[in-house]
This record gives sequence, structure tokens and C-alpha cells, in this order.
Amino acid sequence: MTKVELPKPTPCNECQAGMMQVRYITYFTWLGEELITVPNFPAWICDVCGRREYDERAISWLTMLLSPNTGRPTSKIRRPIQPVPKPDSSRPRPE
Repeated sequence: MTKVELPKPTPCNECQAGMMQVRYITYFTWLGEELITVPNFPAWICDVCGRREYDERAISWLTMLLSPNTGRPTSKIRRPIQPVPKPDSSRPRPE
């Protein structure tokens, strides 16, 4: 098994005393009237004040997965094909 290196801790912008470290938590969000829970969700958490900042890439993936249009085929706008006018065969051709 390969060892995954976690990003290095960064100073907390809220309390200035703690360090923001990556932890895996259970993320809760509402989807309409349903409560959705996501286990093992990456978040930056301050070890002093507890401030949480969620991983941006994970949030965008989750947003995409929870989108009401997920799994639906994209519909193309169908435009009617304009018929090409045929030349009038009863008229003589210009020379």
C-alpha cells in the first residue's frame, strides 16, 4: 500500500495561534428537505479554535454529484433543417 502525504499545516487566519491541518470528518448538508451526510470528507481544521474550511475540490465534486441533473443525458436543441431549394427545371439555363 502506498503512503499518502498530507498537505503541510498552515497558520489559522481566524485565531492566528493555531495551525490548520487536514482531517477527515463527516460532512453534513441539506439537499431540499433531506439531510445528506458524507463520511471521510476532507476539511482543514484549526487545532486551537476549531475553525473549519472544506476542501474546495471535494466541495465541487460533491456539488456535481448532488446536482439534480446528474445522470440525466444532456438534451441537444433540435433545429429543423431548412430544405435546399431545387432549381426550377422548367426555366432555361443561362448561357
